[in-house]
Amino acid sequence: MNSELNQYPLEVSDNDLLRAVSRGDEQALAAIYDRYRLILFGLILRILHDRPEAEDVLQETFLQVWRRAADFDESRGRAFTWLVTIARSRALDRLRSLGSRAKLADEVVAHSSYEAAGDAAEDALKSEQGTIVRRALAELPDEQRRTLLLAYFEGLTQTEIAARLGDPLGTVKTRMRSGLMKLRELLHQKSREL
Repeated sequence: MNSELNQYPLEVSDNDLLRAVSRGDEQALAAIYDRYRLILFGLILRILHDRPEAEDVLQETFLQVWRRAADFDESRGRAFTWLVTIARSRALDRLRSLGSRAKLADEVVAHSSYEAAGDAAEDALKSEQGTIVRRALAELPDEQRRTLLLAYFEGLTQTEIAARLGDPLGTVKTRMRSGLMKLRELLHQKSREL
């Protein structure tokens, strides 16, 4: 966002800028961006400790501001607080997502041989448009499939999955381990069928 295009002087309040953003005013978004990008980027970077990820999350933050500016209620707090809340939430979501992916990858390695996990990943990569993976997932028992989908596609941790499903953590861990093993077998079988 280029501050040269910014028509809003510094005296315009954050509340007025957010109202203008809610009406689709790109200049108002540029003004909010210019005022708070450095502060929000610093906050996000402190949470993620990864500059490229922090840059992505900063973009997501301002995209959410653009889409949800009408949700800001000045009677409930300051605009700055609202922006910080969005940035922090986005950063924590990304952190959880990155952590979930890392934990799941560690589990695959821990509960199966490296070669078998590599074969499953290689089989999935070879399948065009995920046909093999979709067929294999469809054959998993519902509770195993649901657990794996929550982990892979929603980025939830095992603890978060247990809370969402109302199941004990041990049950979720067992389902995930069993599901990954079964999925590996199915992927191997399905790749031979093609």
